[in-house]
This record gives sequence, C-alpha cells and structure tokens, in this order.
Amino acid sequence: MKKNAKKKPAQSGQSLVEFALALTLMLTLVAGAVDLGSAFFAYIALRDAAQEGALYGSIAAVVEDPNGTMGVYDAGEPLNTAAIINRVRQSSDQPVDLTDVTNVTVAVSATNPPCAGGGITVTVAYNYQITMPFIGAIIGSQTIPVRASVTNTILKPACP
Repeated sequence: MKKNAKKKPAQSGQSLVEFALALTLMLTLVAGAVDLGSAFFAYIALRDAAQEGALYGSIAAVVEDPNGTMGVYDAGEPLNTAAIINRVRQSSDQPVDLTDVTNVTVAVSATNPPCAGGGITVTVAYNYQITMPFIGAIIGSQTIPVRASVTNTILKPACP
C-alpha cells in the first residue's frame, strides 16, 4: 500500500536565518550600549574637570591688583579666566584629553561683581566620537555632544 501523504517542505535553513537576524539586532544594541557607556564616562571626566575649575575659581576668582586692597574686590579687577581654564585643562587627560583645544571648549562666567557670595560657573563641552560607524548612521551623526556645567559660590575676595 502506498501512502499519498505529501512531504513537508524542507526548512533546514530557517533557524540559521532567524539567528542571523536576531544576532544583528543584539550586536547593534550591545555596540550602542558600549558607546553610550563610554560617552557617559567622558561626561563624568568633564564634570570633574568643571568642578575642579569652579572650586579653583571660588577661591581665586579675580586677578587681584597688587596696588589695591588685598583680599577685597576692587572695581576693575578682571576675572581670573586664564588660570581657571588652565586648571580645568590640567585636571585630567583620560578618558578625554582636556588639553585638546580643538575638541574641548571651556567657558567661565561669574556674577558681577565677582566677589564673595556671588557665583562662578565653569562649563566644559566636548564632542564624543562614536566608535561604531553604523551607530552613527542610525542616529545621524558620528559625534555625541557632551557638556558639563558646575556653579560654585565665590569665597574670596570679599565684596567692598
């Protein structure tokens, strides 16, 4: 007696195709998580550098005039911007090279007048380069802008 039952079509490659599709999606997610984690690590370094600059600026906010009253803000004393920026740039070189003036920008601002009780703000910005090129194609850019800003209270010089 012959059986007239039809055979099922062969599906030997179906699981391989499903695995390849799932693996592609999973690797994309893992690569994205690695890049975002690394960008967050860069943000932590920027925040620490901004905190270092704001802390330094809170005790050395202005370039004091040697002919003026020491320890008291004299009108016209400039904000100590260069020294604060230098302090930020020298605070770290890993994972972000803060001495790289083309990729890292540092801005310093303070209340007017910059004396005790006022605030000083240090902002550090950096364009993080994405390491996985296809992630950049998905989000539309090969860089992620990372920015940290810290405000501290100025401790000296005293206000007149």
